[in-house]
Amino acid sequence: MLRDQDLHTFLCNKAEALTEEWYDSLDKNRDGVYGSTNPEAIQRIKSQNRDFHLRFCHIFKPDQADYFEGFQDWIESIATDEAHQTTPLEDIIQEFFRTQQQYMKAIEDFVLQSSEETTYQQMMAWANKVVDSINQIILEFTVQHSKAAELRLHAQQEMIIEMSAPVISLTKDIGFLPLVGEINTHRAQVVFGKTLTQSANQQLKKLFVDLSGVPIIDTMVAQQIFQLISGLKLIGVQTALSGISPQIAQTAVQLGLNFKDIEIYSTLAQAMKAEEFNGQ
Repeated sequence: MLRDQDLHTFLCNKAEALTEEWYDSLDKNRDGVYGSTNPEAIQRIKSQNRDFHLRFCHIFKPDQADYFEGFQDWIESIATDEAHQTTPLEDIIQEFFRTQQQYMKAIEDFVLQSSEETTYQQMMAWANKVVDSINQIILEFTVQHSKAAELRLHAQQEMIIEMSAPVISLTKDIGFLPLVGEINTHRAQVVFGKTLTQSANQQLKKLFVDLSGVPIIDTMVAQQIFQLISGLKLIGVQTALSGISPQIAQTAVQLGLNFKDIEIYSTLAQAMKAEEFNGQ
């Protein structure tokens, strides 16, 4: 009677062949990790696939009920891998199912090549074990892939926010901060914190903050703008505002925010003209 241990040995010895068979039959006319023509990338994906087989064969090893724990690090490494992150999730799941079919065929080959007999019930038990294990791996991979994608998106958003708030030097001690697009509370905190740092590093005496590219702000952001002005004042930087829309002005008035001692101009051009006049 064929045993689990025999199947375990057969599949582990077949790991290299399974990888080459998988890659040879792979649809390479796709974007992402499967369509790469870079030799290093190809070797990397083959190595990842071979590592999968060397772990997966242990599901048939006797007394290996906790085999899935050994899969956790592989799943996390693939889910966070940049090449896999840029590959559609449905393509990756499709390859898991193709691998499942590989194992069904491998089990069939194992039975046919053996001189010992096996029962239909035993073959079904092995097949069910493959299906259940692949399903478990797909589920965990999907969870980890989604987490990694969310972290990646968050990091990209943070980078975009930081890059979208440059303090531009106009003269040796005068800077310009153009704010464009919707500003929520989180973006305001990041942008304004960066503005304080840049203004101090550039040793500015005056900063023009232009709001003409901001359609509307909520009460929390309006308060943060005035907190920024207060913070700049503490480090010796005078602030001038330009491009305040009627909606922003209305929000500020409703909050009772005090515009006293703050230079306000309808447009940036007007602010620059006034600065040139004052400098004469």
